[in-house]
Amino acid sequence: MNGIGKTLMTIAVILFIIGLLMQFIKIGRLPGDILIKKGNTTFYFPIVTSILLSIILSVILYIIGRFK
Repeated sequence: MNGIGKTLMTIAVILFIIGLLMQFIKIGRLPGDILIKKGNTTFYFPIVTSILLSIILSVILYIIGRFK
């Protein structure tokens, strides 16, 4: 049970730091994100941003897993 609590606290701290950074750093659109405007409708799909976040989170979780 001690390991699970430590892991949850680590994840919470990482999410807090990411949320704090998102408040002050405006990343905006990356090249490769899809933006379609037609009339009054706008469709935005952040594909490159999603891939980048996935890679970053995978590396962070890999590093956390190595310390167990």
